[in-house]
Amino acid sequence: MNDARVLVVDDSAAMRALFSDVLEQQRNVTVIGTAANADEARDQIAELKPNVITLDVEMPGMSGIEFLAELMQTNPLPVVMLSSLTQSGTETSLKAYELGAVECFPKPLKATPEQFAKTVGKLGKIVLAAANSNVRHRKPVHRETRTETQFTWNGHYAAFSTSMGGIDALTQMLAEFPADCPPTVIVLQSEPALVDTFIHHLSSELKCKILPAKDGAALTQGTIHVAADPEKHVVFEPGSPPKLRMVMRDPVDGARPSATLLFGTIARAGVPAVGTVMTGMGADGAKGLRMMRDAGCRTLAEDPATATVGEAPAAAIAASAAEKTLPLDELGAAVLGFCNQA
Repeated sequence: MNDARVLVVDDSAAMRALFSDVLEQQRNVTVIGTAANADEARDQIAELKPNVITLDVEMPGMSGIEFLAELMQTNPLPVVMLSSLTQSGTETSLKAYELGAVECFPKPLKATPEQFAKTVGKLGKIVLAAANSNVRHRKPVHRETRTETQFTWNGHYAAFSTSMGGIDALTQMLAEFPADCPPTVIVLQSEPALVDTFIHHLSSELKCKILPAKDGAALTQGTIHVAADPEKHVVFEPGSPPKLRMVMRDPVDGARPSATLLFGTIARAGVPAVGTVMTGMGADGAKGLRMMRDAGCRTLAEDPATATVGEAPAAAIAASAAEKTLPLDELGAAVLGFCNQA
């Protein structure tokens, strides 16, 4: 794993000092410079050669979004955007993902000291993962759908897990899902406000329905359920039809909602299913995917070499949980193939 050499770009001197201090406390992370605007950032990038940048959305002159677009065109680097979680902030974050940002991190502007410390404490890990991401291999998001093939559901349920890089990856992959797609559950580790905006955007673009996961929701054809509430796990409850249950319990291996818990309940239910671990940090989902494979389910992992962040799929592969490893542009078709009547 490469150490992170970070350039902090923010027009506020106080924020530059704050985030620099937070990042310096993370092992294997060094802040090599700061910049107050895009002009200073260009000079610092040329001189210091950072391998990751934190970039404020709101800056005088050229905005953070405009500078991100320039960077991705001229000198692609891993960028972690810093923005608010207002409605306009989440809209801007989605645009940042589309342009190539690895992650969008919320500025905790109205938080208690305890909440602030908890929130910013995640930033060091995110920056370190960003420094080891595959931004230079990233393909642009394609919103166009492929020619739709005949789909007849064979009774297999689909379940996915993803975190860092997931919004970008899901935007591309779910575009392939037909209106009568298999019942699908996604564990997405991201800020709930951002996920709500993401779901709202996709709901007007996908052929099928996409909804936030709710307790008691029936798993029926044509609907995708996205679980992102950091206070609740999502589990699979057998039945006709099966239902989702949102449960309150401690994190599982540091994750909540936990993909391992979801995958594990699918495995114990003994239903035909396809499980997939996509781009993300950490190892959430690996143990559960192995349980699915041992139970006779089909299991996939995104190729770590082409995933935005390869940690999670690499963990699944190391656990011998994935029967097949595929690049992002082949995952959707593979899942649909396993769920399609032969």
